Amino acid sequence: MTARPANAHQARLLKLLRDGGPNSRAQLGDQVDLSRSKLAVEVDRLLETGLAVADGLAASRGGRRSHNIRLNPGLRFLGVDIGATSVDVAVTNAELEILGHINQPMDVREGPVAVFEQVLAMAAKLRASGLAEGFDGAGIGVPGPVRFPEGVPVAPPIMPGWDGFPVREALSQELGCPVMVDNDVNLMALGEQHAGVARTVHDFLVVKIGTGIGCGIVVGGEVYRGTTGSAGDIGHIQAVPEGRPCACGNRGCLEAHFSGAALARDATEAAQQGRSAELASRLEAGAGGAGAVTLSAADVAAAAAAGDPTALDLIREGGTRTGQVIAGLVSFFNPGLVVIGGGVTGLGHTLLAAIRTQVYRQSLPLATGNLPIVLGELGPTAGVIGAARLISDHLFSPA
Repeated sequence: MTARPANAHQARLLKLLRDGGPNSRAQLGDQVDLSRSKLAVEVDRLLETGLAVADGLAASRGGRRSHNIRLNPGLRFLGVDIGATSVDVAVTNAELEILGHINQPMDVREGPVAVFEQVLAMAAKLRASGLAEGFDGAGIGVPGPVRFPEGVPVAPPIMPGWDGFPVREALSQELGCPVMVDNDVNLMALGEQHAGVARTVHDFLVVKIGTGIGCGIVVGGEVYRGTTGSAGDIGHIQAVPEGRPCACGNRGCLEAHFSGAALARDATEAAQQGRSAELASRLEAGAGGAGAVTLSAADVAAAAAAGDPTALDLIREGGTRTGQVIAGLVSFFNPGLVVIGGGVTGLGHTLLAAIRTQVYRQSLPLATGNLPIVLGELGPTAGVIGAARLISDHLFSPA
């Protein structure tokens, strides 16, 4: 894809077609502040670029029927969501519908070279399946702070070896297309906004609880990244004064006390100390009876589902601590929605209930009176849809 919209009107039309699907000229005219003649000129120019195409006759509105307009069905975006322990890669069309999706385990601590070799192999597999001859653009999410204009991770606590790595530049060369890079939770927020639970909300928070904890902040429909790109790094807000040491170098951070990694550590400790027969059984079974090294958040979820009181206590305690931090955010930001996502949401409604209880108890009634706190709708596809949304936002803006 070499063409870009020539002005803000064309950019607006492209995004309307992306988010709403094929539309007639008349329907587009209802949504933009343009005269009929000006609208006709801008639509014709988009058709000339090949970014949009005519798509059959529209329903009659009393007069000569016009053609529907849609985005070029041949456009392909690559969405990549790199987590701490796995990576998702997907191909979407221009309307951000997922055409193919691969998930594989991966350790982000292996460093950018090894991780991107795996990402490129997954992208090549999707391309070889016939879903795309090439990619018109790619969006990449990484689990750490990103200096957004340059697409470069900055001192990410759980990503040793990634500090300053030129992700955007390196992948753009390998893929042969424009690339945009952002923090993974910002992309989760974009995904839920485009196709998930936040479709009709303009001011909301998305809290991702996985190996680490982060928060996507959407203000007026736009992701807020802060001056340098580190907005929303709530995993490193102190939750326990003089608490456990954290990977960031401080003590008592929320992430050190409740995240996928912290929960696995606490569950393993409880099993080894004999405080939970259910967790001890899972620890032993994990290595075929020889004794596993560690449990996972999924083991805690399964134990909680079986009614294990220790597992339930671990979830409730973590949810309460997370809720304390979210309550401060709610009092400060006054969002219209809080979405909880990430791998630890497999803990389900026990976790959600603990978070809700703490937020509703601690924040002012004016902020929480009509505040839904819900689980995300899209699961592991939120990040890849958000990644495709990120690159399409860039490409569907004037050069």
